[in-house]
Amino acid sequence: MRMRMLGLVAAIVAVAIVAAGYGWWRWSHPGLPDGVTQTNGRIEAEQVQVAAKTPGRVMEVLAEEGDFVKAGAVLARMDTRDTKAQLLQAQAQLLAAQRTKEEAVAAVAQREAQRTLYRRQYGRTARLNKSGYASNDQLDQARAQRDAGDAAYDAAVASVSQADAAIEAAKATVQQIETVLEDAVLVAPRSGRVQYKLIQPGEVVGAGTPILTLLDVSDVYMTVFLPAKVAGGVRIGDEARLVLDPAPQYVIPANVTFVAADAQFTPKSVETADEREKLMFRIKLNIDRDLLARYATVVKTGVRGMAYVRYRSGVEWPATLAVKLPDEPR
Repeated sequence: MRMRMLGLVAAIVAVAIVAAGYGWWRWSHPGLPDGVTQTNGRIEAEQVQVAAKTPGRVMEVLAEEGDFVKAGAVLARMDTRDTKAQLLQAQAQLLAAQRTKEEAVAAVAQREAQRTLYRRQYGRTARLNKSGYASNDQLDQARAQRDAGDAAYDAAVASVSQADAAIEAAKATVQQIETVLEDAVLVAPRSGRVQYKLIQPGEVVGAGTPILTLLDVSDVYMTVFLPAKVAGGVRIGDEARLVLDPAPQYVIPANVTFVAADAQFTPKSVETADEREKLMFRIKLNIDRDLLARYATVVKTGVRGMAYVRYRSGVEWPATLAVKLPDEPR
């Protein structure tokens, strides 16, 4: 009898310990309120390909994998010796066109003076012919000189227009080559981290060949999938929270920036309510750009974790999902 009583007491104590432990676990891990759902995902960032615009030899690559670079930083340079020679030739052609215009302008002044003289001579000859002091041959000769002077003047004016066109063409060629030289210096289009170094100095590449792959750490997000019942209530701008596996003590705020219009996973035939529950929609959760700017040097992609999405407005976040961020890196 005594042994039975001891066994009963021991069982009661064990049940009490289990209940206390479960109660503590529930207190430290409260359930999610109705209107907040959870799922898992992975931190991602937009990738930017830094590529050669024109074919040529890569002279140097100034960034290494893992480097954090700011927008506008020089990442690589192409060999531009041939292009610089073309620029000198184009500049010489521009100078020649400008001198040709100067000569054409001087010719216009000369032809204008001759045209004025020939017109005056024709006028005097016409008056003399009318009075009988100049023959018709002299009048025809004066008229021919006048017409020749007008034609020479028009040709000189046309030469100036041609010179202007040649100058504009030469300027366009110079500008085009200067643009090629500018494009030969590859700069970071935005701040980010170098993920891959794809080309080594000395390699010859074609137009559009990627040299480096850059991760844009100002556009970081987690892609998750939610069932149709929940996704139907999610709206653009709804709040979310991210808890990453390597740092579960922190809670990162995010917002819904994309909700897929079509289901990503569907059964072969959707007929019953149970089957409709299997529909999954892609949701994109973006971290605020200003927040990312503060932690840009420590942002990493590929990290997995949990996402909590609020799909009903007005629902309060539980205390365990209050925003908590690490100290800002120096």
